[in-house]
Amino acid sequence: MMISTHRLVPIRPSSKIICLSLAMLLFDLLNVTAQAQQDESILTKERDRVQGVLPGQPSNAQIGQYAGYVTVNASHERALFYWFMEAEGPDSMSKPLLLWLNGGPGCSSVGYGAVEEIGPLRVNKDGATLSLNQFAWTKVANLLFVESPAGVGFSYSNTSSDYAEFGDSLTALDSYAFLVGWFDRFPEYKANDFYIAGESYAGHYVPQLAQLLADMMDVSPNNLQVQFKGILIGNAVVDDALDMKGLIDYAWSHAIVSDSFYKNISSGCDFTLTSWSTECGTLVGSLFSKYRPINIYDIFSDVCVDSSSKAHSIKDLSMSFTRRGSNMSPILETMEIPNGQAGGTDPCLDDHVEMYLNRLDVQQALHANVTGIQYPWAGCSVKITKWSDSPSTILPVLKDLMARGLRVWMFSGDTDGRIPFLSSRYSTGSLELPVVKSWYPWYHNSQVAGWTEVYSNLTFATVRGAGHMVATYKPERALALFKTFIEGGTLPSFTEE
Repeated sequence: MMISTHRLVPIRPSSKIICLSLAMLLFDLLNVTAQAQQDESILTKERDRVQGVLPGQPSNAQIGQYAGYVTVNASHERALFYWFMEAEGPDSMSKPLLLWLNGGPGCSSVGYGAVEEIGPLRVNKDGATLSLNQFAWTKVANLLFVESPAGVGFSYSNTSSDYAEFGDSLTALDSYAFLVGWFDRFPEYKANDFYIAGESYAGHYVPQLAQLLADMMDVSPNNLQVQFKGILIGNAVVDDALDMKGLIDYAWSHAIVSDSFYKNISSGCDFTLTSWSTECGTLVGSLFSKYRPINIYDIFSDVCVDSSSKAHSIKDLSMSFTRRGSNMSPILETMEIPNGQAGGTDPCLDDHVEMYLNRLDVQQALHANVTGIQYPWAGCSVKITKWSDSPSTILPVLKDLMARGLRVWMFSGDTDGRIPFLSSRYSTGSLELPVVKSWYPWYHNSQVAGWTEVYSNLTFATVRGAGHMVATYKPERALALFKTFIEGGTLPSFTEE
């Protein structure tokens, strides 16, 4: 029997089949990579979970918490520290998500916002234990706090030159990078309504980040996509000239300065200029010195008194702006002020928070200071030595956000002398928006909680009896204001309450 000797001719696949095969292989590789990244995000999220209760936390205070780092610049090894607290109740997953930013620039959202203002836990006077805040904003929303930029609190950069490069623009970029990384770790919150809020210099941070986020979502569907609804800013720096006018008028109207001084500074300074005369600089310095014996952040509260010397405990609550770039706004030139920005029932609360967050067991529980930062945690940064950019006004950014249909609210504690309610009134008035509901008192628990005016796409409200950190002084009224903001309503008049 003869065996055939015909050659077997290989079948050559068409180029189309080759392309399809390569595409399928690439798709499989991408799926494997995406799955690996997703698995890593899940593992990282679980590592960030705060186990049990924090040191000093009441055992019956069960709060879902996560804390850790999100890298915002891999080449510079720059990472921001966050603390996330789940909303209360069985429906917590469906409640809105709020990102809270404190100002400074250079002050900690963890040290102020989380444990002195709106978070569910408050540091007690012993600096070692915690108590529940019955008016925490977790009753309404999931809360996310981030220490930004690097050099603030536990956030860090392993590129030391970064600390001389920070300014508004880089802070916004890093905050956006943080959100991208955080939502990658917590993708289940992308479907929740998302808001950004903050106070003081966060009058820059919040609108700038909001604008960047909105721009990035518009540019490409491949960028971070969230249900971004609006912003809320309190006692906020928004316009240099109007902020300074409000500061001076408030000091005069509340008997901090004399008639003659008020006349001199009003005639001797033109705050619309980018640089001041020597005479004006001297007058501004003198204005701040008038506040030295009291708390500029709440002119009616006591200051922290050192028990050993019975003298005021002096601490610079914001960075020394003489160390910053020459283009830093003159409105932010400041002096050392009496400790006790938080005020309220504990004028030394800042010191107690600093004591608590510098405890090793607390840092370990929060997965903080993992790189062994060579300086103690502080409420406001001593690491950042320069601020490279700070626009003189944020009003155009607010206009842009309103034009996009985003909800914009501004609020002011009416006992704050640093960024007084007058400054915010001047700023909102300068926008010349149509008035929807004219100035009226709003109520909570049958008492006047403040005054408010509703414009098209903007609401401004005061909180009666509150200082710079509104939720510390008047937590119940602050929660009522926040709840109304989230619900998209208007603050109630007496007949509506």
